[in-house]
Amino acid sequence: MSLVTKEKKPGIIRETPMTYGEYASLPEDGNRYELVDGFLELMSPSASTLHQLISHRIQFKLTQTCDRDNIILDAPIDLILSDREVRQPDLVVLHRSRLSLLTRRGIEGPPDLVAEILSPSSIRRDKVGKRNTYAKYGIPEYWIIDPASWTLEQYVLTDSGAYDLLDVFAGDEPVRSERLPCVSFTMEEVRTAIPDIRD
Repeated sequence: MSLVTKEKKPGIIRETPMTYGEYASLPEDGNRYELVDGFLELMSPSASTLHQLISHRIQFKLTQTCDRDNIILDAPIDLILSDREVRQPDLVVLHRSRLSLLTRRGIEGPPDLVAEILSPSSIRRDKVGKRNTYAKYGIPEYWIIDPASWTLEQYVLTDSGAYDLLDVFAGDEPVRSERLPCVSFTMEEVRTAIPDIRD
C-alpha cells in the first residue's frame, strides 16, 4: 500500500515527525523516501535514463582511480546522518580508513564526498535543501552535476560550517579534489560516453 495520498502536501508524506526506526520499517511501495528533519518526504520519480547513465559513468571513472583507498556507492543507499535525517545521495565516496561508518543499514555518519545529479524536479532540493543538510552534518565536499550544461559544481565545507563554491568544471578541464587527489576525469569524458537517447 502506498504512503502517498492526495490529501498530503506535495513532498511531505507524513505530517508528524518520525525516527529512523520508523522510517526503516516502512512497507515497500515502489516509492523512494528521505527523512528530512524528522519528516518523511517523497523523492522524485525514478531516475531518468540519462540520470542513471551519468551516475554510472562518474562512478566508473571514480572507481578506476579511487577504488584502492575509497568505497564508491550509488543510490539507493541510506545516508543516516542522525535519527531524524536520512538522505539518499546519487553518489557517495567513503575513505577506507573510515569503514566503521559503513553498516548493513547504510552509511552512518558523514562520508568524504556526496554528489547529486540535477533533474528538473530536484533542483531546489539538491541546491538548497540537501546542500544545507550536507553542510550541517559536516560532509567535507559536495558535487552538483548539471546534465543541462554538463558541468560539475564543487562545494567545500569551510570553517564556518557552510559550503563555498570552490570551482565549476566543464568540458576538457580535469575535475580535481584536494580531499580526493585520486579524482581524475572530465565532464567531456562523461558526456561523450553517454549514448544519444531519443525522447
